[in-house]
Amino acid sequence: MPDFGRVAIIGGGSWATAIAKVVVEHTGHIGWYMRRDDRISDFRRLGHNPAYLTGVHFDIDDIEFTSDINEIATEYDTLVFVTPSPYLKDHLKKLTADISHKFIVTAIKGIVPGEDVVCSDYFHQRYGVPYRQLLCIGGPSHAEEVALERLTYLTVAGSDEKMAREFSRVLACDYVKTETSTDVTGIEYAAVLKNVYAICAGICNGMGYGDNFQAVFLTNAIREMDRFLTAVNPVHRNICDSVYLGDLLVTGYSNFSRNRTFGMMIGKGYSIKSAQAEMKMVAEGYYGTKCMEEINRQLHVSMPILDAVYDILYKDLRPRDVIPALTEKLS
Repeated sequence: MPDFGRVAIIGGGSWATAIAKVVVEHTGHIGWYMRRDDRISDFRRLGHNPAYLTGVHFDIDDIEFTSDINEIATEYDTLVFVTPSPYLKDHLKKLTADISHKFIVTAIKGIVPGEDVVCSDYFHQRYGVPYRQLLCIGGPSHAEEVALERLTYLTVAGSDEKMAREFSRVLACDYVKTETSTDVTGIEYAAVLKNVYAICAGICNGMGYGDNFQAVFLTNAIREMDRFLTAVNPVHRNICDSVYLGDLLVTGYSNFSRNRTFGMMIGKGYSIKSAQAEMKMVAEGYYGTKCMEEINRQLHVSMPILDAVYDILYKDLRPRDVIPALTEKLS
């Protein structure tokens, strides 16, 4: 069985904080990389993340904080990356330590911009991490609910399912149930697409479309997702599993969803820049839309929802023109 050794969290946002809470309760100690020294100083003084999930308190003695990513990468055996995908490469620019022998876990629901690959492929291609040592975390999991210890189901995926099962024990607790999968690529792409679809669901909600339409919309969204996943990674999967359909539903419906909120603002008439400026957190679906559109130009999968969101976000077409046309393509 693998020895995951000492575990470190890379990232300082809400999902990173929720993951840190779960992991440290199991391991008793974590390393934690945050980019900003002032945030680390405030965290040590307050006993909680000063910017995100401020109600989650930690025993500071259980955490080794650092703003030096090479220190973390050298001293820890398992690195759990929980940064917004648009910023991943910026964090890694400072990395000089060899991580090819580390266990890398990605809890990033996004594409690596400029590379148009999912995170596990990026770590394999850029840093030489063997696929056997790469895991990803997926499933319907708003950080806010994990922080409140509301029952959550996570899926840990890896090419070696035994390894995924072992790491899932690091996450399992009274309020987190875990499952495993070998569909790393499918789960990572599904996590990107559900953000795109949540933006569209939000746009439609902002325009006044009701629950009847939203049900039809999300039905079509899961079909579209299934078509893409089959094209990019044709393995057996049940698209109704919680890591696919469940993640889509919670992101498309929940008020915790930043992508849905971003879409609602656009549907109500906000410009993209003003919506981004007003939100305090990153709507990863904005970046994911462009990446997925570029990837699909090679695959030619029928993806009318993706195309519609791309037209609104990147071609400056008006939602009142794009969405009615999209509704004619749904069933």
